[in-house]
Amino acid sequence: MRLNRRFVAVAVLALALGCATDQPTATYTPNMARSTVDLAATKNLNQPIDINVLLVGPPTPAQLTELATFGNIQDEMAELNAVLMRASAGDLPAIQALPYVLAANPDQERDGSPVDAVAVSNFSDGRNTWNLDAINVTNIQPGPDRTTTFTGNGVYIGVLDTGLLDSWRIYFPQERIASQFATAFQGRSPNSNAQPTNIWEHDQNSHGTHVTSTILGYQIGAATINGVAPRATVIPVKVLNQNGSGWSSAIARGILYITALHTGPLAGHPMVINMSLGGGGLDALERAAIDFAIAHGVIIVAAAGNRGNAGMDFPGAYAPVISAGASGWIGEWTPPGNGNWWNNRQVAEPTVASDFYVAPFSGRARPGQDLDVLAPGSWVVGPFQLNSGNLRPSYFFLGGTSMATPHIAGIVALMAEKDPALTASQAESILEATAIPLPAASRTIFTPSGATTTVSWGANATGAGLATADAALAATP
Repeated sequence: MRLNRRFVAVAVLALALGCATDQPTATYTPNMARSTVDLAATKNLNQPIDINVLLVGPPTPAQLTELATFGNIQDEMAELNAVLMRASAGDLPAIQALPYVLAANPDQERDGSPVDAVAVSNFSDGRNTWNLDAINVTNIQPGPDRTTTFTGNGVYIGVLDTGLLDSWRIYFPQERIASQFATAFQGRSPNSNAQPTNIWEHDQNSHGTHVTSTILGYQIGAATINGVAPRATVIPVKVLNQNGSGWSSAIARGILYITALHTGPLAGHPMVINMSLGGGGLDALERAAIDFAIAHGVIIVAAAGNRGNAGMDFPGAYAPVISAGASGWIGEWTPPGNGNWWNNRQVAEPTVASDFYVAPFSGRARPGQDLDVLAPGSWVVGPFQLNSGNLRPSYFFLGGTSMATPHIAGIVALMAEKDPALTASQAESILEATAIPLPAASRTIFTPSGATTTVSWGANATGAGLATADAALAATP
């Protein structure tokens, strides 16, 4: 997902609203993968392109030799019976037509120094923000106020994103970041052959740091801010480049890496993947990696995308993935006291649909797309730096389904702490069954400038409704 942003200064904080370029979307079928639809945007058929090829079985020497006549084979993914190659765009139909090729498509674009360590090991006793109050993880009042005893303890969350800033230790407890497992996959070959192994903690983009802050909480001055799952352990996996964009082949490799950890050194620990990213079209390789991970017990949460009525992004729109759309709260910018709204305004209890709206940018489900639930994705505050080399803390309000996704991944981590055997389908069913329905409607809300605006949405914008941690935990065995 390309992370385009608009910034609005608000006191010492600011907003970044990610809006991806509108693109046509489609669901994946083998027949579609064999068609020439992938060439529609390619003007020069002699142009070399990266192609992801999914085979019906393990590649044989004869098959690899034949594929090599079309271009260069760059890598293989044995777990998926997949080959990554570079060939002319005009050769794609011939590759798709080979009898041992299940699917082939161009690699799909996807957008989203030692410092002092944080003194505490987690933020479960930290202050709270409206977005955590909205999902009933906390209830804003003086002092520590988590409303659940579950904190994500023992659960690992692979955050497939841009990695973390150089200054991540200012914001997060080192104990909560599994740096021994952190890595990066940005090219079409494994990280160890392509780039420094520590590039994950030298991000220039900040997106992954902000996403992680929703899960774990973060330090702000002398105060600590709560997180959805403050005792979960995050594994940063950089699959997006320093501009916040990347390719589905790198994402597939990141998914396989997390799955290998779950079946290897981290066996016995629940594993969740957070993907605050997406783009047009479901890549066959990415789909196979998702299916493989889920079959091995990994639960995947992904963003619905920021293209509004143009439709959802993939892989979030793919049904086995738990997709997160973005909701907002009508009290976000209610004057006066705008500068402190996120720290002093309380969402009314019990949570009711009339207090919330669907963000206009949140991807609406088109035919063949699956939108599951909503979570706070409007005006969410967290660590964000425009200059990664600056070791002074910096915080921004961000809006996007990228911000909604870690709320859902965090709730799933709480559920998995309660039931370590929780499966992806069970988690999705529970979230949907316990969500607060948010019917099609309109709301008049305040903007940061103090003006009002009306937002409206239809039934295809809401999925099952607003997810809440307390209800989901109550329904988890």
